[in-house]
This record gives sequence, C-alpha cells and structure tokens, in this order.
Amino acid sequence: MPVKIRLQRHGKKGKPFYWIVAADVRAKRDGKFLEKLGTYNPNTNPATIDLDVDNSVKWLENGAQPTDTARALLGYKGVMLKKHLMGGVKKGAFTEEQAEEKFNAWLEEKEAKIAGKAANLKKDADDAAAKALEAEKAVNEARIAANAPEPEEEPVAEAEEASKEEE
Repeated sequence: MPVKIRLQRHGKKGKPFYWIVAADVRAKRDGKFLEKLGTYNPNTNPATIDLDVDNSVKWLENGAQPTDTARALLGYKGVMLKKHLMGGVKKGAFTEEQAEEKFNAWLEEKEAKIAGKAANLKKDADDAAAKALEAEKAVNEARIAANAPEPEEEPVAEAEEASKEEE
C-alpha cells in the first residue's frame, strides 16, 4: 500500500487549517488517514507548525513519500535533516549521540531565527502604531486650530485708530 505524507484541509472558508497526515494514496484528500503527524496553521504570522518529528521520520524511513508542500514543511521543522542523520548512523559515519547533538544544534539555531522574525514583526507593528498615533495627533491639532475662534482684530484696530486720533 503506497503511503503519502500530505496535508488534510480543515477550518472554514478563507481560514484554512491543515493536518499533516500519513495517508494511503488512494484515499480522498480529507478522507481516511493512517496517522496524524501534526498541524499547520498558515493564518498566523509566522505560520504555526506542530509536528511529531520522530513519527514523521519513521514514516519516511518506511517509504512514505511527502507531497511538495509537505516536504517543505518537513524540511522547515528538520524532519528531512533527522532522516539524513539517521542514514549516516546506519552507515556508521557517526554515532546516534553525535546525530542528536547536530540535530539539537540545528533546532536551536532555527528557533532563534523564528524568534528574531517574530520580534521584528512585533517591532514593525509597534512602529507603525506609533506613526499612526503621531499622524492622528497632528490631524487633531490642525482640526482644533481650524475650529478655534480667531481673535477679533478689527475692533482692536479701530480702538487703536481712535486713540491715535484723540492724541
């Protein structure tokens, strides 16, 4: 039975939410699956991906073929790297502990990048909010200045002319 690792669509119209599943090739897109490996939510920024790495590696080693999108998600979470490292362990290139160290180092670096991206997005949003607030303050000040009653210069000018004439 050929198996694929693919996305199963859930969520409502315009707000997709996906399950990452191992399913028989002949099953419908949203139909029967063999095992749920994780979830993918593209609605958040950055996108949220929860994945069981060990089960995904197990399915890949047993011959499951990921679809293009699933392969990209698996690569993003390090499943493809871990499968590659496990192949090196089987060949005797290095020990399982060394493979785990390499994988954990890669994971820490990846998490740091994601945290940096999230921090940059938050900073950009805060800057945009500050600029919007400044623009709104400027508009409000202009509105107040336009609606404020202007001091009457004509009576004052007439009073000054009258005082000059008296002198």
